This record gives sequence, structure tokens and C-alpha cells, in this order.
Amino acid sequence: GGQILRVSTALGCLLGKPVRVRQIRAGRSQPGLRPQHLSGLEIVRDICEGKLEGGEIGSTEITFTPGKIKGGTHIADTKTAGSVCLLMQVAMPCVLFADSPSELHLKGGTNAEMAPQIDYTVMVLKPIVEKFNFTFNCDIKKRGYYPQGGGEVVVHMSPVKELSPIILTERGTVTKIHGRAFVAGALPIKVAKDMAAAAVRCIRKEFRDLYINIQPVREPDDQAFGTGSGIIVVAETSTGCLLAGSSLGKRGKNSDKVGIEAAEILLRNLKHGGTVDESLQDQLIIFMALAKGVSRVKSGPITLHTQTAIHFAQELARAKFTVKKAEEDPTKETYIIECQGMGMTNPNL
Repeated sequence: GGQILRVSTALGCLLGKPVRVRQIRAGRSQPGLRPQHLSGLEIVRDICEGKLEGGEIGSTEITFTPGKIKGGTHIADTKTAGSVCLLMQVAMPCVLFADSPSELHLKGGTNAEMAPQIDYTVMVLKPIVEKFNFTFNCDIKKRGYYPQGGGEVVVHMSPVKELSPIILTERGTVTKIHGRAFVAGALPIKVAKDMAAAAVRCIRKEFRDLYINIQPVREPDDQAFGTGSGIIVVAETSTGCLLAGSSLGKRGKNSDKVGIEAAEILLRNLKHGGTVDESLQDQLIIFMALAKGVSRVKSGPITLHTQTAIHFAQELARAKFTVKKAEEDPTKETYIIECQGMGMTNPNL
């Protein structure tokens, strides 16, 4: 699947190990590389001046031979609604170990199905992943939606000497819930208001007295390409944890249903008592593997994406992971993911 491709090529690039991946998306209705996978591979190749064989749409086998990681400007364009967030996922760990600052221009879908929305990346991923002791800046130039894409984000990132481990084991209590419900293109703001109101009603059943602020927004026409709608709802806790639920609108899907879906995902993620939601869980694995020292993260049920990321991080980076059920409440599906990171250091700094 696409995730194996992303994790293994990013680690190959960082560790200077050649990687061959076969049977790419072999079981899918359209097997082989799709535009978003190919642009992800191409940007990693460009970041490290590497070689890529088998890099064409529909290819089910690639060989990637990394070179030296370089900063500077790198561009990836899926030319479809392929997710810019997935492009970020593969490129970000690589440029952290470059020889100079990087500017990534990523084009495609900013709010796409089967991938984190760009709002999730900015509101949840960024503040948490920066605990590994790096910072990045994500500038949303234009939003793009299914089916045309056409969105663009620019990510600025400076390299680091090494990553610090993180400890995220104290959930604390939920202090506030905020979010944004958006429409773009041909849709009226009423759709955003309906999504927001439905989400608030749903959350209110569980949290009666909490401050909830979901802003309905109409994306400015010069900052969005095409027509789209969706919502993201983020809960903040007393210990600084951020957990979210999100959903996208599509033709024929009632706006209330979109709002309720996002709220239910959030509530489900709050129920298990972990410090991260199911979308963040697997995105932290590569950073835990690269960090110097022991990281611990408390999570809900371990997703297949997380199991996959752990497997490849252990195989390729020789990081050591353990996943244990959290002791305190045997009725809850709560786990501690612990990692002894490999302690990657940047040879360029």
C-alpha cells in the first residue's frame, strides 16, 4: 500500500539504504502507483538527488537509490486531488536531516478523502510533532478538493542535529473544543453553519458545560480551487493533548450527517483515554524511531497503519518498539507505544 511506500522510501533516504518495493497496491482496482504515490517518490528522490527506477503511473515495482539530502526548494505536484498531506508525510522527515533549510511546494488536494485534511496537519499534527524539537511553517496558498485538486501549500523547514524523544502519557481533562466548518466554490455558507451546529449538538450530549466554538467559514474564492466542504473538530486537554475528528462533504451527503460524523469520530477518540487520536498515532512513529532516547505515547486501539509503520521502522531503522496494554483501566482499549529511537544525527550539521 501507499503507506509502506512512504515509510520505506523516507527511511531509505534518511539511512542511505537502497529500497526495492514490489507488488505495489497489487490488490487494488487500479493497481500500481497512482499520481500521488509517484509525486511522493519523486520529491524524495529530488530531496536526496537519488535514483528512481520504475517511477511511472501503474508501476507495481520500484527501486530507489538515495544520495545526499539537500535543502533548497523542492516541488511535488500530483496534478490530481492526491493529498498534499501525504506528500508532507514522506518529505518532512527527510528534509529535517538536510544540509540547509528547505521549502516544499506541494500541489494537489488539501482536503481529500482517505488522508488527513490540511487543517488537521496545522491544528493537530504541527503542535504535537514539534515536541520532537523542530519547527515548520505551513502556508496554505490555495485549497483544492476532489476531483480536480489544484491546491497548494508551502512548507518551510530548517534542519536539525537530532530529534528529541517525546513522552505523551498524561491525557488530562478536556478543556475546550474548537474547529472549523468550511465551504468553498459553489456552496452557500449555510452548509457550513449546518455542519457546525450538528457537530455541536452531538458533542453537547457528552460534554454539557464545555466551551465549544466551531467557526463556519467560506473559503475566499482566490484561495480555493473548485467546490468542497468539510469540518474538523479539535479537543484540547489540560495537559496540551490535541485530538480531532473530521469529515468531508460530498454530493448527496446531508450537511448534518457530515457534522455528526466528525463529532462521533472525536468522541470515539476521547473515549479510549489515549493522548493521541487514530490519525496522529501512525504519523508519530517515524519521528519516534529517528529520535535519540525513549519515547512513550499513550493511545487507543493500535491501527493497522501504526502496526505497519512500526514494522518498517524496526526493520529499516533498527528502532525498538514495544506496545503494551495500559494498566490503569482494564475495561478500556488503551495502549502504551514505547520506542527506543535509533538516534539519527544529521551529518551535515
